[in-house]
Amino acid sequence: MNESRRGFVKKAALAGAVTAVGVASLQASSSVTKGSNGVVVGKSKKKEITYTKTQAWEDYYKSAL
Repeated sequence: MNESRRGFVKKAALAGAVTAVGVASLQASSSVTKGSNGVVVGKSKKKEITYTKTQAWEDYYKSAL
C-alpha cells in the first residue's frame, strides 16, 4: 500500500510540473507580439518617467564619483 501511495504522489507531481510548464509557455508566447523582437509592448498612454533631476540625485552622483 505504501508503494502505491508513493507512485501516485510521483505521478501527480510530474503531471503538475508538466502542466505548470505548459501554462507558463502559453502565457509567455501570448505577451510577446510578432515582429517585436522579444520586447513586450504595452498599450499605456502614460509617459514613462525614469529620472527626475533632484538635489538628492545630484548629491548621490557627486558622492558616487
